[in-house]
Amino acid sequence: MKKHALLRMMLLSVVVMLAAGCANQNEEAHQLDYEETKKMVVDILKTDEGKKALQEAIKDKEVRQEVIMDEKVIKETVQTTLTSDKGKEFWQKAFEDPQFAATFAKSMKKEHEALLKELMKDPDYQKMLIDVMKDPEMQKTMQTAMKSQEFRKYLQGVVEETLASPLYKAKMEEAIKKAAEEAQKKEQGGS
Repeated sequence: MKKHALLRMMLLSVVVMLAAGCANQNEEAHQLDYEETKKMVVDILKTDEGKKALQEAIKDKEVRQEVIMDEKVIKETVQTTLTSDKGKEFWQKAFEDPQFAATFAKSMKKEHEALLKELMKDPDYQKMLIDVMKDPEMQKTMQTAMKSQEFRKYLQGVVEETLASPLYKAKMEEAIKKAAEEAQKKEQGGS
């Protein structure tokens, strides 16, 4: 209750100061009053009480409803910003930062996976992907990449990691036991 009274009193004083600034007929006096009023409002907002009052106002559902912009306006603004030269320059610089690019990629991971899954169902996309893989230049690039030391080290690491996995070890032991049992049954059946 006390906080709402403080907020109302602060807003009322701002309105009174603005009204007083507008009351002067003289243009120069009006400009001075406006500047003084502006300075006072800024000073009030910088105080702890002013900050708390502003936070309280923002927490109010009705105030938030008024502040939230229309979804259509947001979409149009984003589209305009992204397609402008400054927007393109901003995104190019932003994606040069590896941390930003990684965070952005993580935030869009589900959407990318869904898009790729949908594309894999599309016959035109499948045909295009197959054509790319059949391209002699692409095959040559893939072969070169697979023969590289870096790829071999990576593949060796994957194999070592797989062999060290307790789950893989258990599956291998089970497969060896089955093979031994089957060999033993064949041996007993053949004797």
